Amino acid sequence: MAEAKVGDEFITHEFDEAIAIHRAIVEAERSLIGTHPLGDVKRALRGYLKEDQRFLSELETLGSEKGATGKVEEVAGSMTELMETTLQGAPEAESEAYEAHAVLLSLKRKQQDSGVAMIRIARDRKDTKLREAATRFERGQRLAAKDLGASLAEFASRIASTQ
Repeated sequence: MAEAKVGDEFITHEFDEAIAIHRAIVEAERSLIGTHPLGDVKRALRGYLKEDQRFLSELETLGSEKGATGKVEEVAGSMTELMETTLQGAPEAESEAYEAHAVLLSLKRKQQDSGVAMIRIARDRKDTKLREAATRFERGQRLAAKDLGASLAEFASRIASTQ
């Protein structure tokens, strides 16, 4: 059983998880830019990648102030493994690319939730720098997730209508 984390130790854990998951997001976006069958999604992924590289750098900087390095623990490890597995099949078939797209969306939504938690922690601790960074991060993940969700639905419709 995992040891309970509280206070500063919990914050370090949350940063470790956010960094690890964001590293997986950046790698997934890089990979899907090369393999996704839809040009409009590839273009969107290029934009997300630039933004997510900045977010990752900011997470690593803010996290290092809390002792976080991006240590991969249970949740981040499982989600990263799922992302890696689905990316392997993405070049093989549209349905496999669809699965990788869906997992990327799940990672983005996880980060959106982490952003909301970071905002709350920053407010409680009166940490303006963290609050502002977390607000940008959450907003970026929310908007990207909304777009990825819409394009995933279109992608599903395309696959389903193929004879």
